[in-house]
Amino acid sequence: MCGMPKVKRGDNLGKLILRAAAVQGLEFERGDVAVVTQSIVSKAEGRAVDLRRVRPSDLAKQLAGQLGKDPREVEVILHELKEIVRLRHVLIARTLHGFVCANAGVDHSNVEKNHVTTLPADPDASAERIRRSIKRASGVDVAVIVSDSHGRPFRVGAVGVAVGVAGMRPLLDLRGKRDLYGKKLTSKVIAVADALAAAGVAAMGEASEGTPVAVIKGATYERGKGRARELVRSRERDLFG
Repeated sequence: MCGMPKVKRGDNLGKLILRAAAVQGLEFERGDVAVVTQSIVSKAEGRAVDLRRVRPSDLAKQLAGQLGKDPREVEVILHELKEIVRLRHVLIARTLHGFVCANAGVDHSNVEKNHVTTLPADPDASAERIRRSIKRASGVDVAVIVSDSHGRPFRVGAVGVAVGVAGMRPLLDLRGKRDLYGKKLTSKVIAVADALAAAGVAAMGEASEGTPVAVIKGATYERGKGRARELVRSRERDLFG
């Protein structure tokens, strides 16, 4: 979706999204999915950090030397993580939300110089606020995904993932259904929120496109309440963490 202005702290993203949609002649319909990039959600919620005001600790300086990163950025990362999972050429962390990703989700792309963004404090609540705002203004009930880009342990390249969801179940459980040949599915659970997030991020781009929202029509998902944390594999079932 083009036509979105640069987002600032306190902006109502639902209203901005509807305004941009109207300029493009796009009408929301029941069942649509709005994929909203984390960076504008974080900016609207005041989660952009001015690195010039950050005083790095000795630990941040030490880790920055190992990683070749700005010590101030590392200090911000340390405040956003629960646990360092791996530390080699990159810092892989478990965030306060439970997500495992590079740099605890702290990002210096698509934000002003000398700033970084941190993940929303509660991305599911962020998605719900956007969903309710769109519904109040348009009368249409849509699902909302807050997306971020994560790398994958055994694949090259980052893909969009859902860090926040509202108005949908993030998982589509197909166990018990039959395939084309009549065989019963026994382990098929689809991460539909991640699949839609990846599609949205692929459409939006991640460089200078200036398209922070994508609207997906005709998607198959279960409506209802859900949380992005349902997508996180429990530590007991994690074979590689």
